[in-house]
Amino acid sequence: MRKTDGEAKLPSMELLNGGKTEEGDDSSQEDYQRGTWSHKLDFLLSVIGYSVGVSNIWRFPYLCIRNGGGAFLIPFFFFLVFCGIPLYFLELCLGQFSGVSSIFVWKLCPLFKGLGFLMVIVSALMSWYYITVLVWVLYYLVNSFTDPLPWSVCTEKWNTHHCIESRVKAAGIGSVAENSVFQNTSLLYNASSSSILQNISTAFNVSVSTNDTNPGTGDSPTAAKEFWQRRVLRISSGFDDVGTIEPHLVIGLFVAWVLVFLCLMKGVKSVGKVVYVTAVLPYILLTTFLIRGLMLEGSIDGIMYYLSPDFSRLSDFQVWLEAGIQVFYSLGPAWGGLITMSSYNKFNNNCLRDAIIGSLADGLTSFYAGFVIFALLGNLAAETGLKISDMTGDSGPGLALVVYPEAMLSLPIPHLWAVLFFLMLLTLGIDSQFGTFETVSSGLADAFPQYFAGRKPILTAGVCIIMFVLGLPFCTNGGMYYFQIVDWYAASLCVLLTSFLECIIVGWIYGADKFSKDVKLMIGKDVNIVIRFCWCIITPLVMLVTFIITLTNYQPPTYEGYKYPVHARVAGFILSLIPLIPVPVTAVYYYTRTDGTFLQRIRKLTQPAADWGPHLNKYKKEYHENQSNTPDGAPLLTAKRNLLGNLM
Repeated sequence: MRKTDGEAKLPSMELLNGGKTEEGDDSSQEDYQRGTWSHKLDFLLSVIGYSVGVSNIWRFPYLCIRNGGGAFLIPFFFFLVFCGIPLYFLELCLGQFSGVSSIFVWKLCPLFKGLGFLMVIVSALMSWYYITVLVWVLYYLVNSFTDPLPWSVCTEKWNTHHCIESRVKAAGIGSVAENSVFQNTSLLYNASSSSILQNISTAFNVSVSTNDTNPGTGDSPTAAKEFWQRRVLRISSGFDDVGTIEPHLVIGLFVAWVLVFLCLMKGVKSVGKVVYVTAVLPYILLTTFLIRGLMLEGSIDGIMYYLSPDFSRLSDFQVWLEAGIQVFYSLGPAWGGLITMSSYNKFNNNCLRDAIIGSLADGLTSFYAGFVIFALLGNLAAETGLKISDMTGDSGPGLALVVYPEAMLSLPIPHLWAVLFFLMLLTLGIDSQFGTFETVSSGLADAFPQYFAGRKPILTAGVCIIMFVLGLPFCTNGGMYYFQIVDWYAASLCVLLTSFLECIIVGWIYGADKFSKDVKLMIGKDVNIVIRFCWCIITPLVMLVTFIITLTNYQPPTYEGYKYPVHARVAGFILSLIPLIPVPVTAVYYYTRTDGTFLQRIRKLTQPAADWGPHLNKYKKEYHENQSNTPDGAPLLTAKRNLLGNLM
């Protein structure tokens, strides 16, 4: 349970731990002045909710079927075990050991203090535009209570005369020609790039552009497609056509930020209670959908299509690369959320257990969601006579907000299933928003305690208001274009680079052997040699290769066949550089304020700051005594020694 920063009167440790102190923990109130989670489960559910998001529903099944079906699970779980869990564990250890948010944790290596600012900026960008997904979901959720469902009919004012109500009804005509039309049209459901994952996959020559019309057969969009494009988005002709602000989207944006404020107004003290609903409910709803889906005709065929392995695809380097990218961006390291949330842990919390559970929960949720999605797609294929492969051409909002709602129209009581589906997307999305937003607010509170100490609700409200105002451009007719540009550029490069630098700092500069001793101070045992090897070799190598390939295979974004103007791409490129600016700026700043020769300055700046160490008072003296006895040396000269120590 987190108490607001800097309050003069702190709650007792018994209150913070639900009426009892943690076994074996003789810490004092002063050790947790920033507050702590009320219960261990609060934190565990929070990190699970942070990692498991909407991309688990609309991204993983698509990747699995495109990259060898069940065979894709081999590289996926390989990267989850050897890259995902080690990086997840590293960030949880950093936050729990230091007891500070991501903006100050890099006192570990003052030369790279800018990484903390990078994480806060990236999280701010993510919070700024990601909320738009919740706006769309909220609008669909509200419209799920109307009769008829607006995406099920072609009689609304926004529909064109080319509209068909659904492919299920159209298939009943029995015309081979028409069936071909619908089959071709189903390939064109890529509504947007949707997420950083899709952006990077597009860098590997995967097309994401679509059209409302089928160039070979004429206009034949479904009611669901037209509802998305012509009612929800009311999309304009291009990036330079801003259009007007749409009131229904502004209302949705306001409601979304009110929900975030109510859940986070007291930091982990309030979010620790909310996650019992938002992190658990999606699994209940997924299971409900799976049970109902298995009762439908064709569902087993869909699941078998999902699991059927094509092992020949494992020889394709891109399959392994996309598996690594999916694991990395789904888990969410390098954004600062994991460090921030773990900084409110008890010092002796078993963060290794939490890292394993959190990582596996994310990976297994993606796998589990695939059964649900392909059971529904299998039924839709059986009803329409289409191939399942024709329905998996999209992995973003176009799949979640067009194809899935259409698939549910064939279920009994479609209104009920629509409500449950969009409620599931809402809870998945808002959980991820918690982590990124808390990184920003905690960073501000820690950086400016003189202004925000004891004022957590005011700080949260202020940030929400600013984000609401800045988010208004996404509520215009051109909002989808701005959303895609921000999504395409904001964090696609800097997050990969951050993860690489994290591993280099901890594994090579600070030393994985030394960090292992820090971890032992917390959980009572050294870090496993396999994890240390991953920190030093495997994980940074994967991050570096992915970063380089992303740069060398860059392609500009497109939407619905529309190519963005040069100035839009330039604006996106500048946006991608903004989070990186603090890294060299702070390095130069601290370099100029340090005395000595070049090597002496580098040596000093790559040693932990004087105030770095365990945040428990009883360990500080012993820790600093051990540090003073550790031989000093330039990191480049001691890298080999560190590596040998890491692996011995």
